[in-house]
Amino acid sequence: MIKKVLIANRGEIARRIIRTCKQLGIQTVAVYSDADQNALFKKDADEAYHIGPSQVQQSYLQLDSIIEVAKQTNADAIHPGYGFLSESPAFAERCREENIIFIGPEADILRLMGSKIEARKAMIEAGVPVIPGTDRAVGSAEEAVRFAEEIGYPVMLKASAGGGGIGMEIVHSADGLKKAFENNSKRAASFFGDGAMFLEKHIQNSRHIEVQILADQHNHTIHLFERECSIQRRNQKVLEEAPSPSISEQLREQLGRTAVIAAEAIHYSNAGTIEFLVDESGKFYFLEMNTRIQVEHPVTEEITGVDIVKEQINIANNQVLSFKQEEIAIKGHAIEVRIYAEDPIRFFPSPGKITALELPEGKDVRNECAVTSGDTVTPFYDPMIAKLIVYGENRSEAIDKLEEALRQFNIEGIKTNILMLQEIITYEAFLKGNTQTSFLSKYYQPNSGGK
Repeated sequence: MIKKVLIANRGEIARRIIRTCKQLGIQTVAVYSDADQNALFKKDADEAYHIGPSQVQQSYLQLDSIIEVAKQTNADAIHPGYGFLSESPAFAERCREENIIFIGPEADILRLMGSKIEARKAMIEAGVPVIPGTDRAVGSAEEAVRFAEEIGYPVMLKASAGGGGIGMEIVHSADGLKKAFENNSKRAASFFGDGAMFLEKHIQNSRHIEVQILADQHNHTIHLFERECSIQRRNQKVLEEAPSPSISEQLREQLGRTAVIAAEAIHYSNAGTIEFLVDESGKFYFLEMNTRIQVEHPVTEEITGVDIVKEQINIANNQVLSFKQEEIAIKGHAIEVRIYAEDPIRFFPSPGKITALELPEGKDVRNECAVTSGDTVTPFYDPMIAKLIVYGENRSEAIDKLEEALRQFNIEGIKTNILMLQEIITYEAFLKGNTQTSFLSKYYQPNSGGK
């Protein structure tokens, strides 16, 4: 049984994992960089060890340094959180070699689903619908143009090894595609060490719906229903809610069943998310699989009562899932917003010292916060500094609670996206649940007062 977990991450997700470990009586080990000397997650952990400079390549991506701390502290397991090394096959393999439990899927699954091209092939074989597109890497801009002319513009150019919106671009013409191909291929090679690109038909006016799954090591797979994740900027999510207000019960059942089929087809184990695009007619397509815990997992926890981090640990402990699909039901509605240290108009990061911080309080208000007053937000990491989650008996009640909580949320010293979030939830389209991936570009006008 796992008795000590090293968290190979930082910020709010490190604090989240530590919290569940404490509830389970599991000791925790944090690793931190120069920039995180005074971070809250470091103080939360039972032990904390310095692993390098502020730059991620020299600290949180230093596989050898993290493994060495795990060995020195006799950690039984490593939880990678999200981002950083969470989907690294090399990291999972190294953990196995050192007899350290990796709290996540096997390395071969990480490798398979980490390639968007190979993931597409696997889903086609499983009978899961995929977006029309290339089934191999596109070797040149000219080849990309030829294929785009076959399926018709607009197309979505994607990096095979990409994530977080990096290497993705919607293209509407041949000239635009040539330019986008060169730029995104270079960017993907820089970020992921792999510049392979592929194309998909761009599904216009689509909704981004994802399904949370849990699978143990004894061939039991269930889903925890879906999350609506359509409100995005630069292909990164800003607001998520569960359940989705835009799909029917029939479609909900189809998505859940398809997600389970997808996970079972690749013999998946641990927590994962199958992401879909849903078009205006209700037809859905596999988008990708995230082989880790998601930033937005709290909304699923709120409506199902399932602690996903706890289940991850139990699965890693080789335990059988303690519940069946029919025992999981949706209760109420939950919404999460991501609080970014950024300019809400240009979406540029806004590092600096936080001079004051007041978090909202109240029934059914949940804060997942990485910072406190006096902390400095550095330019070295993702600018998300907190998540605010609210729960209501229905969606209307959840929106009301979110509106009040955002009013209470006060951060001084840096710019944040709170004003943008306050505006978004006043829009008629949002209130009606009519959210699409083009939502922000279509509706958001800074300081417009809502529409």
